[in-house]
Amino acid sequence: MPDSQPQQPPHSPRSGSGAGGGSGPAADPGTLLLSGARLTDGRMVDVRIGGGRIEAVGTAGSLVAHTSSRVDLSGYLLLPAPAEPHAHGDTALTADAEGPVSYAPEDVQRRATEAALLQLGHGATAVRSHVRIGDVHGLGPLEAVLGARRSLRGLTDLTAVAVPRLLTGVAGADGLAMLRDAVKMGASVIGGCPDLDPDPTGYVQAVLELAAEHGCPVDLHTDGDDPARLARLASMAGGLRPGVSVGPCGGLSRLPLDVATRAADRLAAAGVTVVCLPQGDCAALERRGPRPGPVRLLRAAGVRVAAGSGALRDAANPVGRGDPMEAAYLLASQCGLRPAEAYDTVGAAARSAMGLPEVRVEAGFPAELLAVRGDRIAGVLSLAYSRIVIHRGRVVARTSAVREYCDSAVAVALDLPRQGRMEPGP
Repeated sequence: MPDSQPQQPPHSPRSGSGAGGGSGPAADPGTLLLSGARLTDGRMVDVRIGGGRIEAVGTAGSLVAHTSSRVDLSGYLLLPAPAEPHAHGDTALTADAEGPVSYAPEDVQRRATEAALLQLGHGATAVRSHVRIGDVHGLGPLEAVLGARRSLRGLTDLTAVAVPRLLTGVAGADGLAMLRDAVKMGASVIGGCPDLDPDPTGYVQAVLELAAEHGCPVDLHTDGDDPARLARLASMAGGLRPGVSVGPCGGLSRLPLDVATRAADRLAAAGVTVVCLPQGDCAALERRGPRPGPVRLLRAAGVRVAAGSGALRDAANPVGRGDPMEAAYLLASQCGLRPAEAYDTVGAAARSAMGLPEVRVEAGFPAELLAVRGDRIAGVLSLAYSRIVIHRGRVVARTSAVREYCDSAVAVALDLPRQGRMEPGP
């Protein structure tokens, strides 16, 4: 079961600036032409989009069909849009709260909505939000995040992971009942933190059994510092469909190399995806790891590795940005991945972990795209300032950055953008 089901994009009643103009056949109101974009292989192309999918890709200037709108992507690199596999919308944007954080449904829904829109602005057109259930707040935060999902339909795909604290013993009975209710309410993924339960193996077993019963994916928090526990998890999860993800597994980095390698081999054999958090841990594990999991070791073993953002300006990371491009940048700059490999962790690997359709800049694929000013992957990971986000075939977010230098000889010599001259005062 994928995190969300594709929907047709709503059509705007207004026409944009048609590429052809003048008389002729009426433009399809749901058609969009992206002109002059650069692809990662260096080609300059036009991309025509209709019905939420890519209809055609041709050399720049070749697609001149009548369209309802046209976006000039000269100077932009066009990429499959990233996805966010590990967010916490219920706790996002609470770092500066005065006093106790409010979990009133309206406050949680506002935070989850604002967080998803911030992540959309960064380029993530699909977000998987882990939401704690139980304790004094019950199912209220989950209900609020599901409300945010409904309000964001057509802008971004937001899905909820139900995260109970305890599932075993007498104390866990209520958690298990609440988890069943969460799935009935609309949580499409079953999650949790087995490390925090007195019986981690029993916790995993309860989650996997419920997931198999309802056909749901599983996404578990674990530090991964106990190789025996991780091996049991892999053994139990092997073959479960639609799939199992674990993360952030920062504890694997603290294990001896041979032990971590064996653990990675078991995860790969079981088909378990690891979602690392290079921007910092989240609060769900109730502790902070010094670094993400050993990404290169995991990839070398054949483990699918995706990258998430984790905390977005909450107690676990008060300066978290929720930016998939930053996650990829950190993996390239600090973990030894090539830029294209780093972007894959927030792009294709993240989408696969979330059960979403593959995206390529080719005809027939979903129109989930991100245009970033620049001409190479390395450049846009370094300076990803201006971005245009396309979801279900329409532009849903734009971020523009302008940098200018003062009028000086060196700026003129290098042809740098210069500030406009200030008018003299009266």
